[in-house]
Amino acid sequence: MDLRPLGSLRVSVVGLGCNNFGMRIDDDATARVVSAALDAGINFFDTADIYGATKSEEFLGRALKGRRQQAIVATKFGMAVDDRRKGARPEYVRRACDDSLKRLATDYIDLYQLHQPDPSVPIADTLGALHDLVKAGKVKEIGCSNFSAEQLDEAARATTPGAASFISVQNEYSLLHREPENSVLPACERLGLAFLPYFPLASGLLTGKFDPEKGAPKDSRLSLSWTSRFTSEKNVRIAEALKAFAAARKHTLLELAFSWLASRPQVASVIAGATSPEQVRANASAVNWTQTREDLAEIDRLSPHT
Repeated sequence: MDLRPLGSLRVSVVGLGCNNFGMRIDDDATARVVSAALDAGINFFDTADIYGATKSEEFLGRALKGRRQQAIVATKFGMAVDDRRKGARPEYVRRACDDSLKRLATDYIDLYQLHQPDPSVPIADTLGALHDLVKAGKVKEIGCSNFSAEQLDEAARATTPGAASFISVQNEYSLLHREPENSVLPACERLGLAFLPYFPLASGLLTGKFDPEKGAPKDSRLSLSWTSRFTSEKNVRIAEALKAFAAARKHTLLELAFSWLASRPQVASVIAGATSPEQVRANASAVNWTQTREDLAEIDRLSPHT
């Protein structure tokens, strides 16, 4: 598994999203998925305090017992855990970090990310609190998620010289959602930020398992009500065209989805969830296709950037 720079860290080009832990799979299944990921060369684990109603961090911490040094652990704060635990006020940043450290059963977080902008708090205040966490050794690097290019620029301007600064942004990006190409990816290049795409498989539509005639497989992520936006008629049509394109070149749609994202210069790690060791292994081996210039042009035709 190739490793790529993420600030001072070195992360596997395929990462494991941990939002299924505590939501779709239990403690034992989580342990099996995490073990399979480490064995496959995946070292980057991305969770958040809200995932699985805080259970994701707990399950991940237990699954990494005895193997913590092999892992790069990223988590997030800022979305509402409950009515009181939310936002980016400095006093809450400190509490949220301590809570995550306890749940993860670790004394440091490799990448601590603000899950979403908090318009009620000056970003300079949040950055100051995050810098204190880095200085205290509780956090190695800091990042953000769901930020626009304008918000990334604002954060860069608010960063005190010599202080900790965002080294990454984690936003949705896939062959079916190319909006980051408009402004966020150029901002990453300009500011020297790494990009971490989430929903790289459009919640399962780009796995190649979706059948337009039968709909989403039972118990799949696409069967959940909140994922219905992924299965629009347009998206299904594009996914089927991309699937045929990949098959004609003896590849799967899954390999296309991962390899195409991994080819983007700013992408450090492609974060995808898994509920079984088999899914982990499939994801880990899916970055083996280097597309030609002609391939990329055809992909742009089939999945236009708008």
